[in-house]
Amino acid sequence: MKILITGGAGFIGSNLVRYINEHEPRAELVVIDNFSTGHAENLSERLVHVVEGSVLDEAALHIAMEGVDSVVHLGALGSVPRSVARPLQSHHANATGTLNVLEAARQHGVKHVLMSSSSSVYGSNPILPKSETDWTRPVSPYAASKLAAESYTIAYGRTYGMQTLAFRFFNVYGPGQRAGHAYAAVIPKFLDAALRGEPLEVHGDGLQSRDFTYVDTVCEVLLAACQQQLSWESPVNLAFGSNSTLLEVIAALESAMDQKLAVSHHESRTGDVRASRSDGRLMKELFPDVKPVDLQTGIQRTLKWFKQGDRTGVTGAQHSA
Repeated sequence: MKILITGGAGFIGSNLVRYINEHEPRAELVVIDNFSTGHAENLSERLVHVVEGSVLDEAALHIAMEGVDSVVHLGALGSVPRSVARPLQSHHANATGTLNVLEAARQHGVKHVLMSSSSSVYGSNPILPKSETDWTRPVSPYAASKLAAESYTIAYGRTYGMQTLAFRFFNVYGPGQRAGHAYAAVIPKFLDAALRGEPLEVHGDGLQSRDFTYVDTVCEVLLAACQQQLSWESPVNLAFGSNSTLLEVIAALESAMDQKLAVSHHESRTGDVRASRSDGRLMKELFPDVKPVDLQTGIQRTLKWFKQGDRTGVTGAQHSA
């Protein structure tokens, strides 16, 4: 089995390379990444062939696609605030980039393509928990670009007979997700501030909630989907129905560190949604053997990584709602 991972030097991608090396060592891995946000050192000790290039670089994509059985398309520009500041950049990377990956796969006869969408596509839909059949209403350029990307993925499956599957990620976190940049996700930002002895910055009242998913749980699902060559005719929520507010995340961090943490509240940010939670039904049907890592355990593992090494560099493909 030969698997191509786009954005493989970023947070989720490099964790997936590690996870497959550990759990399916016979698999041949190829990564394409232009290292604009990901880091080469994330792959330095991994068994993987690296093609340097962007998903907007058609020539590099064609090199990377040779002999591939499955594509896991993670290459993206994440972050709602980044997309608000630079909407065209997000569109090109996320929507056009996905179309380029799908077309390169089609031309090379690669039938199986998984792509990472986002729970942010639900946007202003107030229904909780969210099912894949619920309507979508993006409220940020990032969410709109991800909705376009998953639509192309499903369309290629229907039009060209490819086996495609669009996963909607729900706030993935874990080791390798660094904090030292303007668009860092909330859990690494909290961890970094806590370890520096600084107040944790909360936008709004802290009661906004998310379905946080530990990165190894995501990797387990992605590997299983490749092994099964699984496809689905509609997007699939890659989350299991947890529901944690930011204040509950802070409480879990306080428990892990065994100390009280200072918190500073700021204005809510444009494009952020109030609550995001999957019902988890379809995910549990498709992957009954996957047991998600609970928030407290995930926080403890992530805290251990933060204490061990460089946590301030920039990583790629920050998937968050």
